[in-house]
Amino acid sequence: MALIEARDLVKTYTMGDQTVHALRGVSLQIEAGEFVAIMGASGSGKSTLMNILGCLDHPSEGTYRLADEAVEGMAGDQLASIRNRRIGFVFQQFNLLPRTSALENVELPMVYANVKPAERHARAMASLVRVGLGERSGHTPAELSGGQQQRVAIARALVNNPQLILADEPTGALDSQTSEDIMKLLLALNAQGMTVVLVTHEHDVAAWARRCIVFKDGHIVEDAVQAPRVEVLG
Repeated sequence: MALIEARDLVKTYTMGDQTVHALRGVSLQIEAGEFVAIMGASGSGKSTLMNILGCLDHPSEGTYRLADEAVEGMAGDQLASIRNRRIGFVFQQFNLLPRTSALENVELPMVYANVKPAERHARAMASLVRVGLGERSGHTPAELSGGQQQRVAIARALVNNPQLILADEPTGALDSQTSEDIMKLLLALNAQGMTVVLVTHEHDVAAWARRCIVFKDGHIVEDAVQAPRVEVLG
């Protein structure tokens, strides 16, 4: 059974007297355990699709099932619940709270899930250890490098044990060596069974995925399996 199953997704926006067709009948399936890169120029529809897959927006038409749950008709509180239970988000700008520690930043999703403080602390620390930052748990974002901040963001995405990681340009604010380190981490998480969907405009970043989907003008114009850049990581 597919983790993600989208059928005939259409998304239109009205801007003044113009109608923008962001998605034009997009269908795709992503199986549990895949590592998929979504590419396309600005305005191609890739970010619109990511927002729908992440339960941040509704399609204008079409159906979307996540882990066999019909998502397209859900109310706002239902969408918030499914995001918290099933999806971990990683963004280009990290989105960390500046005056709180790495540990407290990672704990945040569990606050919304009403997890008790002792369990929050233990799970957040385990998540930081998982991304190699256990010894930096007390540091604020200003005391961490860009790569370390992104690792904190990934730890936060993992802490509720999601089925899906959605990464939107996760290396866009990082230098090339740090970008490679972050992609190795995402590949390692995928090797442990995590489903990863990555939006990027960079071919060298998309090369880490095992499947690449290319968007143009609201359509999928290419969907191909590829050999990932690195097969085995220590």
